[in-house]
Amino acid sequence: MTTTQNKIALVTGGSRGLGKEMALELAKRGQDVIITYYSKKEEAEQVAKEIEALGRKAAVLSLNTGKVESFDEFVQSVSATLKSKFSTDHFDYLVNNAGSGYVIPSFADTTEAQFDELMNVHFKGVFFLTQKLLPFLNDGGGIVNVSSGLTRTTFAGSGAYGSMKSAIETLTRYLAFELGGRGIRANIVAPGIVPTDFSGGRLRNNPNLQEHIKSITALKRLAQPDDIAGVVAFLCSDDSKWVTAQRIEASGGLHL
Repeated sequence: MTTTQNKIALVTGGSRGLGKEMALELAKRGQDVIITYYSKKEEAEQVAKEIEALGRKAAVLSLNTGKVESFDEFVQSVSATLKSKFSTDHFDYLVNNAGSGYVIPSFADTTEAQFDELMNVHFKGVFFLTQKLLPFLNDGGGIVNVSSGLTRTTFAGSGAYGSMKSAIETLTRYLAFELGGRGIRANIVAPGIVPTDFSGGRLRNNPNLQEHIKSITALKRLAQPDDIAGVVAFLCSDDSKWVTAQRIEASGGLHL
């Protein structure tokens, strides 16, 4: 009797926040998941246990997405894990979610060190990690790059971060164009502001800011991580098989 290989997604930054919810939602919809973490190993392992409790396979790998020189070693780990844990040498969906942010008052206050770190994590890292993983991505699979509502709206101090995400949106269209011959789709999910620990929990810990965000959001509430995860899971499925080179903003109608 022939068994069908389960679909496998690789989610960077899957130990907490949006990445955790993405990984769990993908598992709920029947996919096996590889998640990466930077510093929260125990949290990543807990996410893997939750995935396995849903009846899916899971693996946890360490990755610094801002350190391109570490990618060859990471790719070796991916290859070994695919063989040992999933009995295959390819996966189906890459979700470039890992990220970091700063609370910066203004453009004038942005330092070169902050700019470089944001570039390395949010643009250069995504560019070359995707390049390194292409040989392991199944034809007919997909890439989801996580951008930001800040490529459309503006908030003081977010100029560098928003610019990196704009670069990723341009790159995604090129990926869609160049990889389309392999049936690989590439799309953007652009979340609005979500009250997680991103940027030091800036929104989560500020009730006044929360009320302001709700007041300028069409749906009049704050986002929850699963609001974003469902969109990512849709793009990592055959339901979106004719969707590529698209930017889907999941912001509840922020700042319309």
